[in-house]
Amino acid sequence: MISIVVPAHNESSVIGRTLNQWIADPASDGISAVVVCNGCTDDTAMVARTFGPTVEVVETEIASKTHALNLGDQISGTFPRFYVDADIVISADAIRALAKRLERGDVLAVAPMADIDLAGCSWLIRKYYDIRARLPSSREGIGGSGVYALSEAGRRRFGPFPDVVADDTFVRLQFKPSERATLPDVVSKVFPPRTVPQLIAVRTRAHRGTFELARRFPELSTNNGESNNRSLVTLLAEPRLWLGLMIYCSINFVARRRATRSARDGAPRWQRDETSRAVPSADSAK
Repeated sequence: MISIVVPAHNESSVIGRTLNQWIADPASDGISAVVVCNGCTDDTAMVARTFGPTVEVVETEIASKTHALNLGDQISGTFPRFYVDADIVISADAIRALAKRLERGDVLAVAPMADIDLAGCSWLIRKYYDIRARLPSSREGIGGSGVYALSEAGRRRFGPFPDVVADDTFVRLQFKPSERATLPDVVSKVFPPRTVPQLIAVRTRAHRGTFELARRFPELSTNNGESNNRSLVTLLAEPRLWLGLMIYCSINFVARRRATRSARDGAPRWQRDETSRAVPSADSAK
């Protein structure tokens, strides 16, 4: 039995789109999901419950993703175990392919590649993601695809999820590069911010999460993969990419500065993009 934990905070506009991929597909036999509605003030729980007994819905007043992940772990008793963001799309076939990769036993954590859906995004966002697609970090599924799966042995690598911003990066760094795998032929659809201000907010959160992990868990840095820096320098050799490089570097420069300042000032850690959730997809209804 494949178990899936879905932390969801005010995701009523997109949770149906996510769950529909597994529950309505004949290939979803043997897949169960726990949707943990954390601090929701909308109809996320009600929408999730329309999918019947295959989806167990848990509600908590604590608006915390890591708290939701821990609650989901307490309820999900089987492996492999998937952790899936409520706003992404991944098919039942993709879930099964990832589970099959774990069955080989040579890796403890797997993830799909991120298929970035740029529909409705500004040209600046498109330029940013064009550069991102050329960097090593884009080939790391744990931390960019909204999905990761752990074997039972992989889940024993750490205890309860700590209260951190970057839970996916925390999980990725539990494993050496040889112990984790991203399957290039298996994808999840990710809906990025549609405007530059929202992208900066999301990148600010990502940088702050990285700073937090470096401060609290410095020993995990040994499991980092290939850095983007060398690839960025290499891309400078292609003049046609200069505009995109300027946009990419500028957005991350601003985000890093804001992350540093917000960490120092004690500003709220979680900055969520709403532009990718504002207009539900046509397939969001069950």
